[in-house]
Amino acid sequence: MRFRSLCRPLLPLLATLALLAACHGNEASQAGGSTPEAAVQGSIDLLKAGDFNGLWKHVLPPADYATLRTDWSQHNANRPPVSADDKAKFDASVQQLTGPDAENKLYAQLQPKLEQMQQQYKDQLPVLVAMYGAFLKNGVAQNQSLGSEQKAQATQLIDVLTPWAQQAPWFDQAKAKQTIGVLVSTARKLDLKSPEQLRTMDFDAAMARYATGYAGLKQALAIYGLQVDEALDSVKLSTVSNQNGHAVVKIDYTLLGKPLTAETNLVQQDGRWYSESLIDNVRKAHEQLQQPAAAGSVAAH
Repeated sequence: MRFRSLCRPLLPLLATLALLAACHGNEASQAGGSTPEAAVQGSIDLLKAGDFNGLWKHVLPPADYATLRTDWSQHNANRPPVSADDKAKFDASVQQLTGPDAENKLYAQLQPKLEQMQQQYKDQLPVLVAMYGAFLKNGVAQNQSLGSEQKAQATQLIDVLTPWAQQAPWFDQAKAKQTIGVLVSTARKLDLKSPEQLRTMDFDAAMARYATGYAGLKQALAIYGLQVDEALDSVKLSTVSNQNGHAVVKIDYTLLGKPLTAETNLVQQDGRWYSESLIDNVRKAHEQLQQPAAAGSVAAH
């Protein structure tokens, strides 16, 4: 897996809730939890607050958290340079989103397109969304990196999100204007000057930017009726099993008025409980990151 796949909480809602199903805690200021349920609840609290640095520090043992931070800079250093074409596109996008009167300029461009799209796709949208939902479910079913429980959880989410996406007022002019305001405000807060800045950003700076993007995403989704914090607030936890340093915690929550259930595996280290899947992901990513260096060393001999 690529290292950036560890940062799924920053991606759109499906990935965010997938992380919710992978980890969670009341003792959010500490690494891990004193009990499996405390570990899970702490992660929920940190996810709601948008504290991604704190979240990683909480779900990983100290040594793995240190590895994550170190590997972050090494991964970015190994990426190819930004092409002139990509840099030009980046600069144009940033200018469009952060320039003077960006909100009104963007809305003026979008308004006629919204009217055209409403006329063209209003009746087709439910069918198109249903087709895309089926495509996602098929992708989940074919994904060999997911276990049967994870596939069931992802399918549950798709089944709940599909009707919402079919009925959401995507063509509403007022909501579109609100969303553009959120997008512009978020882009200005991110304060990204160049694509190279993204490559050289250290772990702490990246996590702060992710928090800003996540806050903007939640605002935008709320405009169309999807309240992420409500789902996080609705979580009820119960321990399914706890023996020999391994535990399973059941997560019951409500999304868009629909009850959903997930389970997460935790492992105990030095008396604290952590997300088993995220520990595995960090360690596998670290191993893969070391492979080019190891191969180069062998070739040199």
